Order: sequence, then structure tokens, then C-alpha cells
Amino acid sequence: MKELEMAKMYVDDEIKKAVMDALDSRRYIKGEQNEKFEKEFAKFCGTKYAITVNSGTSALILALKARGLKHNSEVIIPSHTFIASANAVFHAGLKPIFADIDEETYTLDIEDVEEKITKDTRAIMPVHLYGHPANMEPLRGIAKENNLYIVEDACQAHGAMYKEQKCGAIGDIAAFSFFPSKNMTVSGDGGMVTTNNEELAEKISALRDQGRKKGEKYRHDLIGYNFRMSEIHATIGREQLRHLSEWIEKRRRNAAYYNELISDIKEIQTPMEKKWAKHVYHLYVIRSKERDKLSRFLMEKEIPFGIHYPIPVHQQPIFNEESIKLNKTEKIAREVLSLPMHPFMEEEQIEYIASKIKEFFREAKW
Repeated sequence: MKELEMAKMYVDDEIKKAVMDALDSRRYIKGEQNEKFEKEFAKFCGTKYAITVNSGTSALILALKARGLKHNSEVIIPSHTFIASANAVFHAGLKPIFADIDEETYTLDIEDVEEKITKDTRAIMPVHLYGHPANMEPLRGIAKENNLYIVEDACQAHGAMYKEQKCGAIGDIAAFSFFPSKNMTVSGDGGMVTTNNEELAEKISALRDQGRKKGEKYRHDLIGYNFRMSEIHATIGREQLRHLSEWIEKRRRNAAYYNELISDIKEIQTPMEKKWAKHVYHLYVIRSKERDKLSRFLMEKEIPFGIHYPIPVHQQPIFNEESIKLNKTEKIAREVLSLPMHPFMEEEQIEYIASKIKEFFREAKW
């Protein structure tokens, strides 16, 4: 059996050749590879515009900055997410308001979002966590009623679908990450912003490039950043995007096989896929009250695993919001465990992992 890995990045001869072609072009930034990648990714998502940037965090920051929200305006976000979601809110000069999550999808709890809205709320940032979409229709209703900006954190949801729409094309604007563990990558850090709003797209394009519009070299209309993507990363992204749909189906196949093998274990809960959703399984996350014991057992058996995420963001030392109680978030953070998931897993590997999990619960003596 091949060595077990949590995630696996795909590199083939075509990608290597594309990188060499980019190097040979001697155009390393602001070239045709970025422009083509933007057009192809926008088409994939079903949006009018896509703008390459240097990371998913940068994509989130620019998506928030582009709207020009007043300093310290409130942005409602889930606390069960990677820290970048909250960091981006702060870097945009805004204030994160942490909301609880739905216990089945691990995305924003609609009722709690409604309760968290104040006169200072200006935006909602739903996170499509682990590859499952947030419930966007009620969130759009809340946003419309309260004149709120919706920023989709789609950093884990390339190709995921809410009803008939791809994630990244549902809110006002969206951010994607191409970090190496994601469903597609640029073999390093990289990100993309998607939107149907021309004004937002033009502003983000300028903000990522020191505040200058396309074609301008020494005229700067905005205080900007150096958040550009290199041509080398863009060419890798283009090659990876060609495989993404196939990889998604393989991830879904692997998830279904995991479910078939371990869903009868009463001590664990396997991932949920809502009828209105297409889950793309960036991560395959189970839950168990015996998570810590199980994780130690898997470590002994040399089976890789992850915990996404053990500390809710509102409890992180940099925030330390002790007055906030998010019961579902805090419960889930104690129970989640991620099993190996990537498109290149073999059935034999999934069978081995499942057999060891069954062995653990069969022989448990607590």
C-alpha cells in the first residue's frame, strides 16, 4: 500500500513544461498568464470577473476593502474557521462579530446571524467550510433586508455548488485560496477574487498593484498593496484548473466510500451533504466525543489526521472574547477530526483507515 498522506499536490510534466515556458518568457508579473487564468477561473465559477492575488488572505482583505466600509464597521463571521477569515477583517479596518454555526454543515447559523446584527453591521462573511456551501438563500435575504455586503469566504470551496450556482458567484464578492492543500493550487500561496460587479473588480485590480489602474505605471489613484500573483504561479493555476472538475468527482467518490465503510459506527458522525449542496470535500471531517483518544490511536498506527480547528477563533489569545459563548462551535471544536482526503487515494488506503477506526471503537475500554 502506498504511503498515507493527508493531502497530495499534483505536479506532472505538463505543469513542469508550463513553468519552464513562463520562465523562458522573461515576463514574471502582470503578463498574459495572469490574464488568462483570471478569464478561465471566472468562466469556471460563472462570474464576470476574477482577479488574481498572492494569497487567499489577501483576497479576503481586498474583497472587504473594496467596498469602502467605514472604519470599525461590524462584519459577522463564523468562529469555526481558519484564523485568516478574522485576520482579514481586522486588516481591512473592520470588526469581526463571531456567530455560531449549524451542527450539520459547520457553516453560519442563520438564526444567530440575525441576532448578531446591530446598527453597525455592514457585512456578512459566510465561510464555505471544508468544501460544503453555507446556506446562502436566507443569508442573502438577511443582507437585502439590512443592506449588508456579502463576502463569500470560498477558500475551501473551489467548485462547490449551492443549488444551481457555484460558490464564488452567489454573494457580492468572493475570495479563493490556492494554498498547496486546497482542491487546486498554484504550488505555493495564491488567491483569487471573483465578482459580477465591474466597479469592485476594477478597484481590486488597482488595490493589488500599488493602487494603480491597468496601463498606468506612475499614476496611483488609491493607497494600494503589492498583492500580485506571479506569472509562474498563474501558469500552474491554469494547468491545475483543467483537472479540477475531475478531482472533485474523485474526492466525492472517496468520501462516499469512507461513508460506506464507517457510517455504521455509532460513536462517530460522518460529513453531511445537504440536498441543496454539492460538497467538494476539501477535507473529510468526522466527529466523535472520543476524538482525542482516537487521534492518539491513529498516531500510533501512523495514520495522518488533522483537527480543523481545535480552538474557535473567538477563543484565540489574540481575540480572547471570554464573554462570548458559542455553544455549538465550542462543542464541535472538541469533536472534529479530519481524515486523509485527496483525489489520488486508492480504495485500499481508505479501507485500511476505516478498518483501524473500527478496530479502535471495537476494542475501546472506556
